[in-house]
Amino acid sequence: MKVKPSYQISSKLKKTFLAGSLSVIALSLAACGSSGNSGSDGNAGSDKPSTVTLTMMHPWTSPNVDNEVYKARIAEFEKEHPEIVIKQDAVPSGDYKTKLKTLAAGNNLADIDVLWPGADLQPLVAGNLLMPIDSEMDNWKSLLPEDALAGFNEGGKQYAIPTKQTFVDIVYYNKEMFAKVGYNSFPDTLDGFYDVVKKLKAAGITPISLGNKEKWPLESSYMSAIGDRFTGDDFLQNVLDGKAKFTDPDYIKALDVIDQLTNLKAFNTDANNMDSVQAQDYFIQGKAAMHISSSTVDGRVRITNPDGDKFGIALFPSVPGGKGDPKKSAGVVQYGIGIKSGLSDEKQKAAMEFMKFFVNEDLYKELISKGIVVPAKVDIPSDASPYLKEMMELTSHGTAPVFDSIIPTQVNDVFENGIQAITVGGETPEQVAKETQEAVDNMK
Repeated sequence: MKVKPSYQISSKLKKTFLAGSLSVIALSLAACGSSGNSGSDGNAGSDKPSTVTLTMMHPWTSPNVDNEVYKARIAEFEKEHPEIVIKQDAVPSGDYKTKLKTLAAGNNLADIDVLWPGADLQPLVAGNLLMPIDSEMDNWKSLLPEDALAGFNEGGKQYAIPTKQTFVDIVYYNKEMFAKVGYNSFPDTLDGFYDVVKKLKAAGITPISLGNKEKWPLESSYMSAIGDRFTGDDFLQNVLDGKAKFTDPDYIKALDVIDQLTNLKAFNTDANNMDSVQAQDYFIQGKAAMHISSSTVDGRVRITNPDGDKFGIALFPSVPGGKGDPKKSAGVVQYGIGIKSGLSDEKQKAAMEFMKFFVNEDLYKELISKGIVVPAKVDIPSDASPYLKEMMELTSHGTAPVFDSIIPTQVNDVFENGIQAITVGGETPEQVAKETQEAVDNMK
Protein backbone atom coordinates (compact mmCIF):
# COMPACT_ATOMS: atom_id res chain seq x y z
CA MET A 1 0.00 0.00 0.00
CA LYS A 2 1.53 3.27 -1.07
CA VAL A 3 0.99 6.21 1.13
CA LYS A 4 1.71 9.63 -0.19
CA PRO A 5 3.62 11.75 2.30
CA SER A 6 2.06 14.98 1.13
CA TYR A 7 0.32 15.68 4.42
CA GLN A 8 3.62 16.43 5.97
CA ILE A 9 4.21 20.10 6.34
CA SER A 10 7.06 21.08 4.08
CA SER A 11 9.99 23.09 5.21
CA LYS A 12 8.91 25.87 2.88
CA LEU A 13 5.48 25.97 4.39
CA LYS A 14 6.90 25.90 7.87
CA LYS A 15 8.94 28.96 7.00
CA THR A 16 5.78 30.62 5.78
CA PHE A 17 4.10 29.74 9.04
CA LEU A 18 6.81 31.50 10.91
CA ALA A 19 6.85 34.60 8.77
CA GLY A 20 5.45 37.72 10.29
CA SER A 21 3.94 38.38 13.63
CA LEU A 22 0.59 39.48 12.30
CA SER A 23 -0.25 36.53 10.13
CA VAL A 24 1.57 33.75 11.79
CA ILE A 25 0.39 30.42 11.17
CA ALA A 26 0.42 28.93 14.19
CA LEU A 27 2.19 26.08 14.82
CA SER A 28 1.64 23.32 14.93
CA LEU A 29 -14.12 5.19 20.19
CA ALA A 30 -18.42 3.34 23.39
CA ALA A 31 -21.03 3.34 21.58
CA CYS A 32 -21.90 5.46 18.96
CA GLY A 33 -23.04 2.33 17.64
CA SER A 34 -25.98 3.59 15.85
CA SER A 35 -24.39 5.79 13.31
CA GLY A 36 -26.08 4.67 10.17
CA ASN A 37 -28.53 6.88 8.40
CA SER A 38 -30.98 6.93 11.21
CA GLY A 39 -31.17 9.75 13.66
CA SER A 40 -33.41 12.28 12.01
CA ASP A 41 -35.89 13.16 14.67
CA GLY A 42 -38.47 14.69 12.46
CA ASN A 43 -41.32 15.70 14.65
CA ALA A 44 -43.96 15.50 11.95
CA GLY A 45 -47.41 16.09 13.31
CA SER A 46 -46.17 17.88 16.41
CA ASP A 47 -45.86 21.59 17.15
CA LYS A 48 -42.17 21.27 17.96
CA PRO A 49 -39.59 22.27 15.34
CA SER A 50 -38.07 19.31 13.53
CA THR A 51 -34.72 18.24 14.91
CA VAL A 52 -31.91 16.26 13.37
CA THR A 53 -29.66 14.00 15.44
CA LEU A 54 -26.13 13.44 14.19
CA THR A 55 -23.76 10.92 15.70
CA MET A 56 -20.14 11.97 16.13
CA MET A 57 -17.24 9.77 17.16
CA HIS A 58 -14.14 11.45 18.58
CA PRO A 59 -11.13 10.60 20.79
CA TRP A 60 -11.36 13.59 23.10
CA THR A 61 -11.46 11.82 26.44
CA SER A 62 -8.16 12.80 28.05
CA PRO A 63 -7.74 16.12 29.91
CA ASN A 64 -5.61 17.73 27.18
CA VAL A 65 -6.40 21.39 26.68
CA ASP A 66 -7.38 21.01 23.04
CA ASN A 67 -9.93 18.31 23.91
CA GLU A 68 -11.71 20.77 26.17
CA VAL A 69 -11.78 23.32 23.34
CA TYR A 70 -13.33 20.76 20.95
CA LYS A 71 -16.01 19.69 23.42
CA ALA A 72 -16.86 23.30 24.23
CA ARG A 73 -17.37 24.05 20.54
CA ILE A 74 -19.77 21.11 20.19
CA ALA A 75 -21.74 22.47 23.13
CA GLU A 76 -21.76 25.95 21.62
CA PHE A 77 -22.98 24.58 18.29
CA GLU A 78 -25.89 22.80 19.96
CA LYS A 79 -26.70 25.98 21.85
CA GLU A 80 -26.84 28.01 18.65
CA HIS A 81 -28.52 25.25 16.61
CA PRO A 82 -31.22 23.71 18.82
CA GLU A 83 -32.58 21.96 15.73
CA ILE A 84 -29.43 19.82 15.50
CA VAL A 85 -28.37 17.35 18.20
CA ILE A 86 -24.83 15.99 18.28
CA LYS A 87 -24.83 12.54 19.90
CA GLN A 88 -21.22 12.06 20.93
CA ASP A 89 -19.30 8.79 21.12
CA ALA A 90 -16.10 9.66 23.03
CA VAL A 91 -13.61 6.84 22.59
CA PRO A 92 -10.19 6.79 24.34
CA SER A 93 -7.45 7.56 21.85
CA GLY A 94 -5.74 4.22 22.40
CA ASP A 95 -8.87 2.40 21.17
CA TYR A 96 -10.10 4.93 18.63
CA LYS A 97 -8.49 3.68 15.43
CA THR A 98 -9.46 0.09 16.20
CA LYS A 99 -13.09 1.07 16.69
CA LEU A 100 -13.05 3.25 13.58
CA LYS A 101 -11.72 0.30 11.59
CA THR A 102 -14.33 -2.05 13.07
CA LEU A 103 -17.21 0.30 12.33
CA ALA A 104 -15.89 0.91 8.82
CA ALA A 105 -15.81 -2.83 8.15
CA GLY A 106 -19.51 -2.94 9.00
CA ASN A 107 -20.32 0.25 7.04
CA ASN A 108 -21.43 1.71 10.32
CA LEU A 109 -19.35 4.83 10.79
CA ALA A 110 -20.73 7.68 12.82
CA ASP A 111 -22.26 10.53 10.82
CA ILE A 112 -19.30 12.75 11.72
CA ASP A 113 -15.88 11.26 12.47
CA VAL A 114 -12.49 12.43 13.60
CA LEU A 115 -10.01 11.11 11.05
CA TRP A 116 -6.28 10.65 10.61
CA PRO A 117 -4.59 11.30 7.24
CA GLY A 118 -2.64 8.99 4.97
CA ALA A 119 -2.68 5.30 5.79
CA ASP A 120 -5.72 5.66 8.02
CA LEU A 121 -7.80 7.68 5.56
CA GLN A 122 -7.13 5.66 2.42
CA PRO A 123 -9.16 2.52 3.30
CA LEU A 124 -12.16 4.66 4.22
CA VAL A 125 -12.03 6.47 0.89
CA ALA A 126 -11.45 3.23 -1.01
CA GLY A 127 -14.56 1.82 0.64
CA ASN A 128 -16.65 4.87 -0.35
CA LEU A 129 -17.37 5.47 3.32
CA LEU A 130 -16.67 9.21 3.37
CA MET A 131 -18.41 12.10 1.63
CA PRO A 132 -16.26 14.36 -0.58
CA ILE A 133 -16.59 17.97 0.55
CA ASP A 134 -15.05 19.75 -2.44
CA SER A 135 -18.19 21.80 -3.11
CA GLU A 136 -17.80 23.39 0.33
CA MET A 137 -14.07 24.10 0.27
CA ASP A 138 -14.53 27.85 -0.26
CA ASN A 139 -15.15 27.92 3.50
CA TRP A 140 -11.57 26.88 4.24
CA LYS A 141 -9.34 27.51 1.22
CA SER A 142 -8.24 30.97 2.36
CA LEU A 143 -7.67 29.69 5.89
CA LEU A 144 -5.74 26.50 5.26
CA PRO A 145 -2.70 26.12 3.00
CA GLU A 146 -2.75 23.32 0.45
CA ASP A 147 -0.13 21.39 2.38
CA ALA A 148 -2.34 21.39 5.46
CA LEU A 149 -5.24 19.91 3.48
CA ALA A 150 -3.21 17.44 1.43
CA GLY A 151 -3.24 14.57 3.91
CA PHE A 152 -7.03 14.44 3.75
CA ASN A 153 -7.16 14.65 -0.04
CA GLU A 154 -7.37 11.40 -1.98
CA GLY A 155 -7.72 11.12 -5.75
CA GLY A 156 -8.11 14.87 -6.01
CA LYS A 157 -11.07 14.97 -3.63
CA GLN A 158 -11.14 16.48 -0.15
CA TYR A 159 -12.60 14.32 2.63
CA ALA A 160 -11.85 16.15 5.86
CA ILE A 161 -10.65 19.43 7.38
CA PRO A 162 -7.78 19.26 9.91
CA THR A 163 -7.94 20.99 13.27
CA LYS A 164 -4.38 20.93 14.59
CA GLN A 165 -0.80 19.99 13.89
CA THR A 166 0.87 17.66 16.32
CA PHE A 167 4.55 17.09 16.77
CA VAL A 168 4.69 13.74 18.52
CA ASP A 169 8.28 13.59 19.70
CA ILE A 170 8.83 16.54 22.05
CA VAL A 171 11.22 15.76 24.89
CA TYR A 172 10.11 17.61 28.03
CA TYR A 173 12.81 17.76 30.67
CA ASN A 174 13.12 19.05 34.22
CA LYS A 175 15.86 21.68 34.14
CA GLU A 176 16.47 21.48 37.90
CA MET A 177 17.00 17.70 37.83
CA PHE A 178 19.29 17.98 34.84
CA ALA A 179 21.34 20.67 36.64
CA LYS A 180 21.75 18.37 39.63
CA VAL A 181 23.60 15.87 37.46
CA GLY A 182 25.70 18.46 35.66
CA TYR A 183 23.60 19.23 32.59
CA ASN A 184 22.54 22.83 32.04
CA SER A 185 21.20 22.04 28.57
CA PHE A 186 19.76 19.03 26.83
CA PRO A 187 22.41 16.74 25.26
CA ASP A 188 22.66 16.85 21.48
CA THR A 189 24.08 13.35 20.93
CA LEU A 190 22.83 9.85 21.75
CA ASP A 191 25.90 9.21 23.90
CA GLY A 192 25.12 12.36 25.89
CA PHE A 193 21.49 11.19 26.22
CA TYR A 194 22.60 7.83 27.61
CA ASP A 195 25.07 9.61 29.93
CA VAL A 196 22.41 11.85 31.46
CA VAL A 197 20.15 8.81 31.90
CA LYS A 198 22.91 7.01 33.80
CA LYS A 199 23.66 10.02 35.99
CA LEU A 200 20.00 10.63 36.79
CA LYS A 201 19.61 6.97 37.71
CA ALA A 202 22.72 7.13 39.91
CA ALA A 203 21.27 10.19 41.63
CA GLY A 204 18.11 8.29 42.52
CA ILE A 205 15.98 10.09 39.91
CA THR A 206 13.76 8.17 37.49
CA PRO A 207 15.15 9.32 34.13
CA ILE A 208 12.04 8.98 31.93
CA SER A 209 8.36 8.93 32.74
CA LEU A 210 6.71 6.48 30.32
CA GLY A 211 3.04 5.50 30.17
CA ASN A 212 2.87 2.80 27.51
CA LYS A 213 -0.31 1.01 28.60
CA GLU A 214 -1.99 2.12 25.35
CA LYS A 215 1.13 0.96 23.44
CA TRP A 216 1.19 3.95 21.03
CA PRO A 217 3.63 6.15 23.03
CA LEU A 218 6.70 4.00 22.34
CA GLU A 219 5.64 3.43 18.75
CA SER A 220 4.61 6.97 17.85
CA SER A 221 6.47 9.39 20.15
CA TYR A 222 9.68 7.37 20.51
CA MET A 223 10.15 5.35 17.32
CA SER A 224 8.99 8.10 14.94
CA ALA A 225 11.94 10.20 16.11
CA ILE A 226 14.50 7.49 16.86
CA GLY A 227 13.79 5.64 13.61
CA ASP A 228 14.15 8.86 11.63
CA ARG A 229 17.48 9.69 13.26
CA PHE A 230 18.98 6.35 12.13
CA THR A 231 17.28 5.79 8.75
CA GLY A 232 16.18 9.19 7.37
CA ASP A 233 12.83 10.45 6.14
CA ASP A 234 12.20 8.04 3.29
CA PHE A 235 12.63 4.77 5.15
CA LEU A 236 9.03 4.03 6.13
CA GLN A 237 7.69 4.75 2.65
CA ASN A 238 10.55 2.72 1.19
CA VAL A 239 9.49 -0.22 3.39
CA LEU A 240 5.97 -0.03 1.98
CA ASP A 241 7.38 0.27 -1.54
CA GLY A 242 9.56 -2.79 -1.04
CA LYS A 243 12.78 -0.79 -1.26
CA ALA A 244 13.74 -1.25 2.41
CA LYS A 245 12.95 -3.62 5.26
CA PHE A 246 12.44 -3.25 8.97
CA THR A 247 15.16 -5.88 9.29
CA ASP A 248 17.72 -3.52 7.75
CA PRO A 249 20.67 -2.93 10.14
CA ASP A 250 19.93 0.77 10.60
CA TYR A 251 16.40 0.08 11.80
CA ILE A 252 17.55 -2.62 14.18
CA LYS A 253 19.95 -0.03 15.63
CA ALA A 254 16.95 2.24 16.16
CA LEU A 255 15.03 -0.51 17.96
CA ASP A 256 18.13 -1.21 20.02
CA VAL A 257 17.77 2.24 21.62
CA ILE A 258 14.60 1.02 23.34
CA ASP A 259 16.50 -2.07 24.48
CA GLN A 260 19.38 0.04 25.77
CA LEU A 261 17.06 2.37 27.69
CA THR A 262 15.35 -0.69 29.18
CA ASN A 263 18.70 -2.13 30.25
CA LEU A 264 19.62 1.21 31.83
CA LYS A 265 16.30 1.10 33.75
CA ALA A 266 15.51 4.51 32.29
CA PHE A 267 11.73 4.09 32.58
CA ASN A 268 9.50 3.99 35.62
CA THR A 269 8.94 0.38 36.66
CA ASP A 270 5.18 0.48 35.96
CA ALA A 271 5.54 1.93 32.45
CA ASN A 272 3.36 -0.71 30.80
CA ASN A 273 0.61 -0.36 33.39
CA MET A 274 0.55 3.43 33.36
CA ASP A 275 -1.38 5.29 30.66
CA SER A 276 -0.13 8.34 28.80
CA VAL A 277 -1.97 10.87 30.96
CA GLN A 278 -0.74 9.25 34.18
CA ALA A 279 2.78 9.48 32.79
CA GLN A 280 2.31 13.20 32.17
CA ASP A 281 1.23 13.63 35.79
CA TYR A 282 4.18 11.55 37.02
CA PHE A 283 6.55 13.91 35.22
CA ILE A 284 4.76 17.14 36.16
CA GLN A 285 4.77 16.06 39.82
CA GLY A 286 8.56 15.87 39.73
CA LYS A 287 8.83 12.07 39.92
CA ALA A 288 10.91 11.78 36.72
CA ALA A 289 13.34 13.98 34.81
CA MET A 290 12.02 13.50 31.25
CA HIS A 291 8.81 12.77 29.39
CA ILE A 292 8.57 12.26 25.61
CA SER A 293 5.20 13.07 24.12
CA SER A 294 3.35 15.41 21.78
CA SER A 295 3.41 19.17 21.49
CA THR A 296 -0.18 19.11 22.78
CA VAL A 297 1.10 18.07 26.19
CA ASP A 298 2.78 21.46 26.52
CA GLY A 299 -0.59 22.80 27.62
CA ARG A 300 -0.43 20.75 30.85
CA VAL A 301 3.33 20.68 31.33
CA ARG A 302 4.05 24.39 31.01
CA ILE A 303 1.23 26.63 29.85
CA THR A 304 -1.35 25.96 32.57
CA ASN A 305 1.22 24.84 35.12
CA PRO A 306 2.33 27.56 37.62
CA ASP A 307 5.69 25.76 37.78
CA GLY A 308 6.00 25.55 33.99
CA ASP A 309 9.27 27.49 33.92
CA LYS A 310 11.17 24.54 35.36
CA PHE A 311 10.52 22.46 32.24
CA GLY A 312 12.45 22.70 28.99
CA ILE A 313 11.70 21.22 25.58
CA ALA A 314 14.06 19.50 23.13
CA LEU A 315 14.16 17.00 20.28
CA PHE A 316 15.72 13.54 20.36
CA PRO A 317 19.46 13.98 19.71
CA SER A 318 21.60 12.89 16.80
CA VAL A 319 22.82 9.30 16.58
CA PRO A 320 26.18 7.91 15.38
CA GLY A 321 26.12 7.61 11.59
CA GLY A 322 22.49 8.64 11.51
CA LYS A 323 20.90 9.43 8.14
CA GLY A 324 18.18 11.65 9.59
CA ASP A 325 18.29 15.35 10.43
CA PRO A 326 18.29 15.77 14.22
CA LYS A 327 16.65 19.17 13.83
CA LYS A 328 13.50 17.58 12.39
CA SER A 329 10.48 16.86 14.54
CA ALA A 330 8.01 14.10 13.67
CA GLY A 331 4.77 15.87 12.86
CA VAL A 332 1.37 15.29 11.35
CA VAL A 333 -1.67 17.39 10.59
CA GLN A 334 -4.46 15.56 12.34
CA TYR A 335 -7.92 15.45 13.83
CA GLY A 336 -9.56 15.83 10.43
CA ILE A 337 -13.31 16.27 10.63
CA GLY A 338 -15.13 14.20 7.99
CA ILE A 339 -18.69 13.20 7.13
CA LYS A 340 -20.00 9.72 6.41
CA SER A 341 -21.20 9.09 2.86
CA GLY A 342 -24.80 8.16 2.13
CA LEU A 343 -26.50 10.42 4.64
CA SER A 344 -30.00 11.68 3.88
CA ASP A 345 -30.19 15.19 2.42
CA GLU A 346 -31.45 16.49 5.74
CA LYS A 347 -28.61 14.95 7.75
CA GLN A 348 -26.03 15.90 5.15
CA LYS A 349 -27.10 19.54 5.34
CA ALA A 350 -26.99 19.46 9.13
CA ALA A 351 -23.55 17.81 9.13
CA MET A 352 -22.13 20.48 6.83
CA GLU A 353 -23.62 23.17 9.04
CA PHE A 354 -21.72 21.58 11.93
CA MET A 355 -18.47 21.36 9.94
CA LYS A 356 -18.58 25.04 9.02
CA PHE A 357 -19.21 26.05 12.62
CA PHE A 358 -16.76 23.65 14.23
CA VAL A 359 -13.72 24.17 12.01
CA ASN A 360 -13.29 27.88 11.43
CA GLU A 361 -10.97 30.72 12.36
CA ASP A 362 -12.38 30.90 15.88
CA LEU A 363 -11.41 27.27 16.56
CA TYR A 364 -7.85 27.82 15.46
CA LYS A 365 -7.53 30.98 17.55
CA GLU A 366 -8.93 29.21 20.60
CA LEU A 367 -6.42 26.40 20.15
CA ILE A 368 -3.52 28.82 19.74
CA SER A 369 -4.61 30.59 22.92
CA LYS A 370 -4.15 27.24 24.70
CA GLY A 371 -0.68 26.77 23.18
CA ILE A 372 -1.79 24.29 20.52
CA VAL A 373 -0.09 24.30 17.15
CA VAL A 374 -2.53 24.64 14.26
CA PRO A 375 -1.99 24.47 10.49
CA ALA A 376 -4.08 27.55 9.65
CA LYS A 377 -3.28 31.11 8.61
CA VAL A 378 -4.64 33.13 11.49
CA ASP A 379 -3.41 36.01 13.60
CA ILE A 380 -1.93 35.06 16.92
CA PRO A 381 -4.31 36.09 19.70
CA SER A 382 -2.91 38.55 22.22
CA ASP A 383 -3.35 35.97 24.99
CA ALA A 384 -1.28 33.29 23.27
CA SER A 385 1.35 31.71 25.53
CA PRO A 386 4.99 32.74 25.13
CA TYR A 387 5.76 29.02 25.27
CA LEU A 388 4.08 28.69 21.85
CA LYS A 389 6.87 30.69 20.19
CA GLU A 390 9.47 28.37 21.72
CA MET A 391 7.55 25.31 20.44
CA MET A 392 7.22 26.87 16.99
CA GLU A 393 10.95 27.54 16.82
CA LEU A 394 11.85 24.02 18.01
CA THR A 395 9.65 22.44 15.35
CA SER A 396 10.40 24.84 12.52
CA HIS A 397 13.33 22.99 10.94
CA GLY A 398 11.49 20.42 8.84
CA THR A 399 9.07 17.61 9.56
CA ALA A 400 9.85 13.91 9.86
CA PRO A 401 7.20 11.21 9.29
CA VAL A 402 5.04 9.92 12.12
CA PHE A 403 5.23 6.11 12.21
CA ASP A 404 1.51 5.36 12.59
CA SER A 405 0.51 7.86 9.94
CA ILE A 406 2.58 6.01 7.34
CA ILE A 407 2.39 2.38 8.41
CA PRO A 408 -0.98 0.57 8.06
CA THR A 409 -2.81 -0.37 11.22
CA GLN A 410 -2.31 -4.14 10.92
CA VAL A 411 1.46 -3.71 10.77
CA ASN A 412 1.43 -1.03 13.41
CA ASP A 413 -0.33 -3.39 15.85
CA VAL A 414 2.44 -5.99 15.47
CA PHE A 415 5.09 -3.32 15.95
CA GLU A 416 3.49 -1.86 19.07
CA ASN A 417 3.25 -5.29 20.71
CA GLY A 418 6.85 -5.99 19.79
CA ILE A 419 8.44 -2.87 21.22
CA GLN A 420 6.39 -3.23 24.38
CA ALA A 421 7.81 -6.76 24.65
CA ILE A 422 11.34 -5.34 24.41
CA THR A 423 10.74 -3.29 27.55
CA VAL A 424 10.03 -6.45 29.58
CA GLY A 425 12.78 -8.53 28.02
CA GLY A 426 10.28 -10.61 26.07
CA GLU A 427 11.74 -9.98 22.63
CA THR A 428 14.93 -8.69 21.03
CA PRO A 429 15.15 -5.82 18.53
CA GLU A 430 15.94 -8.39 15.84
CA GLN A 431 12.81 -10.41 16.64
CA VAL A 432 10.58 -7.33 16.59
CA ALA A 433 12.07 -6.20 13.28
CA LYS A 434 11.48 -9.67 11.77
CA GLU A 435 7.86 -9.88 12.95
CA THR A 436 7.06 -6.36 11.77
CA GLN A 437 8.56 -7.03 8.34
CA GLU A 438 6.56 -10.26 8.09
CA ALA A 439 3.41 -8.22 8.75
CA VAL A 440 4.38 -5.92 5.88
CA ASP A 441 5.06 -8.89 3.60
CA ASN A 442 1.70 -10.46 4.49
CA MET A 443 -0.06 -7.39 3.10
CA LYS A 444 1.06 -8.21 -0.44
